[in-house]
Amino acid sequence: MRFSFAEADIARALQLRALVFRGDAARDDRDAFDARCCHVLVEDEATGDLVCCFRMLPLAGGQGLHDSYTGAHYDLRGLEMLQGRMVELGRFCVAPSASAPDILRTAWGAMTAYVDAEGVEMLFGCSSFKGTDPVAWLDTLAVLRARHLAPEGWRPAPKSAHRVGFDDILAGHEPDLQAGLEKMPPLLRTYLMMGGRVSDHAVIDPDLGTLHVFTGVEIKAIPPARQRLLRALAA
Repeated sequence: MRFSFAEADIARALQLRALVFRGDAARDDRDAFDARCCHVLVEDEATGDLVCCFRMLPLAGGQGLHDSYTGAHYDLRGLEMLQGRMVELGRFCVAPSASAPDILRTAWGAMTAYVDAEGVEMLFGCSSFKGTDPVAWLDTLAVLRARHLAPEGWRPAPKSAHRVGFDDILAGHEPDLQAGLEKMPPLLRTYLMMGGRVSDHAVIDPDLGTLHVFTGVEIKAIPPARQRLLRALAA
């Protein structure tokens, strides 16, 4: 796993991102945030193939929140009360042919080392669901509403015109919470196992053809057993 600002590495990451998010590695997934971010690459040790990538935007407290990718979709004024160092994680993707669980463990082990070394107190970003139809994810959204909403003090307020409120979309729906857990995207499940919290609404992203929710992880709120596991991965 490597942290890089090099254009050649960014180009490789962009190819994988385009394949995963846009269905074609030849498409252009670059945006204005890429130049400001550190890009993280996870490579297969045997082949050198890129199997996972994501980008990080370090922020000092609440400074720059509204100029982040997440801030373009969610009103993050509530996070300004948190004064510690923050990192926005974005465009997290795994190669379709790779083994996601092993890769996620590698990525989170390295991220844990970074968080400890830099004194990061909050990780946040947008967790994506495939497709733009929230009805396909009702049971998973019900799990989020029932168990994982961010505290009101820093829960993002609505901003995007493409938002879908949980209360609105779930009105009259009898959720199957077990089915919702089983369908949950792996990355979001990982955030939640670390004590992650989410917004009370989702946002439809017509550009990427996805639905996403704000997700934040306060480092101090990660359960002790999970902290020990993450630090073992980081060792």
